[in-house]
This record gives sequence, C-alpha cells and structure tokens, in this order.
Amino acid sequence: METLADRIAACRACPRLVEWRERCAREKRRAFAGEEYWGRPVPGWGDPAARVVLIGLAPAAHGANRTGRMFTGDRSGDFLYRAMHEVGLASVPASRHRHDGLALTGAWVTAAVRCAPPANRPTPEERDRCLPWLTEELELLPEARVLVCLGGFAWAAVLRHLAAAVSSLPRPRPAFGHGAVFTAGRYTVIGCFHPSQQNTFTGRLTTEMMVAILSQAVDLGLAHPPL
Repeated sequence: METLADRIAACRACPRLVEWRERCAREKRRAFAGEEYWGRPVPGWGDPAARVVLIGLAPAAHGANRTGRMFTGDRSGDFLYRAMHEVGLASVPASRHRHDGLALTGAWVTAAVRCAPPANRPTPEERDRCLPWLTEELELLPEARVLVCLGGFAWAAVLRHLAAAVSSLPRPRPAFGHGAVFTAGRYTVIGCFHPSQQNTFTGRLTTEMMVAILSQAVDLGLAHPPL
C-alpha cells in the first residue's frame, strides 16, 4: 500500500485537476494561510485488513487537498468520522490532520477521484482515468467485502470497476439511492448519500441515517468470511 500511495501522490494524468489542486495549495484559504498544503493526489487510508471500504467523490480543495488524508480537515469528514466512531470503525470521532492519531479498524477510506476538482465536479473522463488506482487499491484489500459508495459519482465509478473485475453484474444496472444494495462477485455494494454540507445541513442525510448504513456495512462485512 505504501508503494501504491507514493505512485498515486505522484500522478499528473489530468491537467485540469493538477492545475486546480496546485492553485488551491498556493493561494490557500485565509483560515489556513499559515499551513503547508498537501496539493497532490490523495491516497486512500485505513486498516489493510478492512472488510468495509468507503468510497467518496474526491478530495475537498481545502480539506484533504490541504491535509493529505481523505475526508480530513473539513465538515464532511467531521460528519463521516463521527458516525464511523459510533459504529466502532474509527478510534476517535474527529479527524484534523494526517498525524492526529486517528486509527481505523475494519475500514478503508478512499475516493473515486484523487485530486481536488473545480467546483467539486470531476468529469467522467477524469473519473475513468483515475479508476485504475481504485482497482489496484481493492486488489490490495483482500478481506474487503462491502463497498459503501458515498454519492452517485462513487456509485458510478464502482459499477465501472466491477464491470471489468467480476464475471457479471445485475441487469439492469443497479441505480444509485440511499440504502440501495446489490451484490457482485465478492462484494456487497451499498449506496449512501454523500456527507456533504449540502446534504447534512439540509437534513437529507442525518447522523442516524449515516450510522444505520455503516452498521449495515459492518454486519455484512462480518457475515462474510475471507476467501
């Protein structure tokens, strides 16, 4: 995983994303003016023996693009790790920076796209160019059994990965929805609204809803022994 993380962090495959992530790291948000930004693609992180893999959209420009760790340093991450702590996947209920001592047990956190995109909107072409990183990551997580897709963009990326990785997918292709579930190969895939402020501030996604999805993922992960 360390070798893969180094390769991910060195990627410059998408010119638009490279320009944006590096511009954000140079110009910085005023609240973080004294901090050194990561400003590179962000690898996944967590427990190498994870049964549950959470897949987000992409790093936030002043969150993971600043801290160098997925869902770290922004309100989406605060919401996510608080829920993960409640179900026993995270050692503490907050994530501030990549050396803050937070540890994950039974979980891995990653994203469909590894660079912060303008307006939080990667293109489908950028998603597909980044997809091999997710494929390699999952190959290095042999005990993973549950993929939690945080939002429709991650759901689409996982469908594209599975279309190449397993012998067959359900027909018609499963549609994203909060609580949507399907099985393909060794994985159970669960849809969950993304813990963005747009969803959490409006009540579209509540802590109770997030905890319920994560509890389901933990139960399903434990129900399927390693191959």
